[in-house]
Amino acid sequence: MDGLIPVEERPALAAGPGDFVGRSVTRIEDAPLVRGEGLFAADVNFTRQLHMRVVRAELAHARILSVSTEAARAMPGVVAVWTAEDVADIPLIPFRATKVRGLEPYCQPVLARDRMRYVGEPVAVVFADDAYRAEDAAEMVVVEAEELAVLLDATAAPGEFAPGLHTEPTIVRKEYGEVEAAFRAAHAVVELELSVGRHSGVPLETRGAIARYDAARDVLELHGTAKKQHWNRDEIARLLGRPPQGVHLFEGHVGGGFGVRGELYPEDLLVCAAALRLRRPVKWIEDRREHLVATNHSREQHHRIRAAVDADGRLLGIDDVFFHDQGAYVRTHGARVVDLAAGMLPGPYRLPAFRVAGHFRLTNKTPSATYRAPGRFETTFVRERVMDAIAARLGLDRIEVRRRNLVTAAEMPHARPLDTLGVDVVLDSGDYGGLLDKALSRFGWDALQGELAARRASGECVGAGLAFFVEKSGLGPSDGVRVAVDATGAVELVSGAASVGQGVETVLAQICAEALGVDYARVRVVRGRTDRIEFGNGAHASRVTVMSGSATWKAALAVREMALDCAARLLQLPSSGLTIRDGVVMREDGLAGPTVTLAEIARGMGPNSRAMHGHTPGLTAERWFWSDHMAYPYGIHLALVRIDRGTGRVVAERYLVANDVGRAINPMLVEGQIVGGLAQGLGGALYEEFRYDPSGQPLSTTFADYLIPTIAEMPVVDVLIAEDAPSPLNPLGVKGAGEGGTNGAGAAIAAAVDDALRRPGAITALPVVPATVHRLLGGLA
Repeated sequence: MDGLIPVEERPALAAGPGDFVGRSVTRIEDAPLVRGEGLFAADVNFTRQLHMRVVRAELAHARILSVSTEAARAMPGVVAVWTAEDVADIPLIPFRATKVRGLEPYCQPVLARDRMRYVGEPVAVVFADDAYRAEDAAEMVVVEAEELAVLLDATAAPGEFAPGLHTEPTIVRKEYGEVEAAFRAAHAVVELELSVGRHSGVPLETRGAIARYDAARDVLELHGTAKKQHWNRDEIARLLGRPPQGVHLFEGHVGGGFGVRGELYPEDLLVCAAALRLRRPVKWIEDRREHLVATNHSREQHHRIRAAVDADGRLLGIDDVFFHDQGAYVRTHGARVVDLAAGMLPGPYRLPAFRVAGHFRLTNKTPSATYRAPGRFETTFVRERVMDAIAARLGLDRIEVRRRNLVTAAEMPHARPLDTLGVDVVLDSGDYGGLLDKALSRFGWDALQGELAARRASGECVGAGLAFFVEKSGLGPSDGVRVAVDATGAVELVSGAASVGQGVETVLAQICAEALGVDYARVRVVRGRTDRIEFGNGAHASRVTVMSGSATWKAALAVREMALDCAARLLQLPSSGLTIRDGVVMREDGLAGPTVTLAEIARGMGPNSRAMHGHTPGLTAERWFWSDHMAYPYGIHLALVRIDRGTGRVVAERYLVANDVGRAINPMLVEGQIVGGLAQGLGGALYEEFRYDPSGQPLSTTFADYLIPTIAEMPVVDVLIAEDAPSPLNPLGVKGAGEGGTNGAGAAIAAAVDDALRRPGAITALPVVPATVHRLLGGLA
């Protein structure tokens, strides 16, 4: 457990002279948004820009015979039309680092070569001086192809991907303990088949990419990026044969990310290559149909799981075989979702023996990658269905079964002989049982049982369910931040983190203000620009508050120490007796005395100050935070549902999410993250699913077919933010809060529907659609 701090040696949580950490202060990034002055991808324009339109595959699997572009090239305003031959020099698009080997041959080309493998795959691109002309010209591109057999079921036998390659690139296996012995010793064995449908993030803003080559500076710019600017910069530079310093990425505002925005897609490389070759800016904005068929999907898994338990319902072992539908190519994350699913499946429970085999399989569907709580939304549903099944099988209360299996606070940190994302799984801190008590009390669980009985007696079909989850957050290994105070006393914080709407600027400003002793509104946060900071890890894996926040804390403290040392010389007082409040250095004991402002100190440390002779000028510091382990937030979802007997529609009436995030920097933003995440979780639980016909044609290409919840479908939501288990892995004690609202929704809704139907184990698949419920209701007659 290298890197973890024993309980008795853990330091007190970091605290500064400020009063901003832990407060629900107003978001500083909202002003331009509420005034309509935000800068989204579609708002970015340059003179002489061209517009790109993508010609996409209309067959799920076919051999390309020819791509005729003559008619399109001849149309007015068309500057160029490219097919695979024109971009043959651009390598396959890579995925980020993973321990799983052998996936590289399955990566996606920027334009389809030889075969089309899913409906929506880019086959050709048109560049024109007008977006409408580009769209018209794209319709003139004729693709002749020979249809091939499609593979749409990841549980079916693997087929051929290419000569010498089949459609199961790898199997992710994890195992510890004596699994076979556990099943031999079991009082009972519970076996289930469970599946999760195909979902995606569908953010309000679709993808967009605007590239411009500045020949005077020899710099390629890409605007409209998100999430992983520095990694994308480095890969774009490598794939296009440029030095990283000659590629700059700019984020702007982002209308939602959720894991699917900001990856390196074919369109990003195509606009960059076009800007370099055509010597004109190139703009591409995705329409909604394109988004639904071309942007990453996620979730689709089928699990065959069995659990061994003793006579008291305590887990002895779990054995799971699951099939992950990756879609047509390996892109963006490699096998990370499968790895996360396998490594995080045990959740909060004590588990002596565990074995899992995740079959990573390709099909003729849109490629998949991460989507909010990847691998955990799926396996929380699976695991919590198992816990409910154990309770039903042994005639035990479903809450009591969970209590008997929870890892206790005394067992923290709790190491499992597992890894995920290349990091050992060590649950850093937690009081799972304590949070369960709080959540049940807050929801009024005991009283609710009487209310449900009364409503059922009057003819209503109602039920309640719960699900426990453990999240991962703070993926390392490192993050750096630069903090500087200028001659006016204003503070600039430059970070390689990304903002996808989660309040990054406000949270980092609060942490900086707390450490430095200034007003958070005086902190200007710069993020999402590779020209301002050399390294960065963006925003993913619920890492920003943990990693970027901790780096911010260290950098701000370093600036504070520099300021106090300088002030001590100016005021002729010991630095140990000084503090900084509201940007003014003064006596810490509050007694009257001389003071000096940070602005005055910054001027005194400027490049023209004689006092800086022989020293690097500036009241500035860059600091890094390193972490060997992730932090693990946890929580509970509790749901009350009502079923319409006539239609089978499930209505979520009331909901509670209890989430221990270690320490809430801004409780209002944490609550917003949880409620927003819940909306997406409910979508996956009740409404959202990408479906295909037998030939591989997508059936969910508009919001009339792919249903997402609106405010009308949202229940009354209560959020319980707990701070009982600060993480020992960082100075702030924080854990991520972005994915807990999504994680347990499918499991809690399934349990509540079971309860309403009075049929334990009835729900075995997500989403829980009306047709399924109506059929189950008919079976009750």
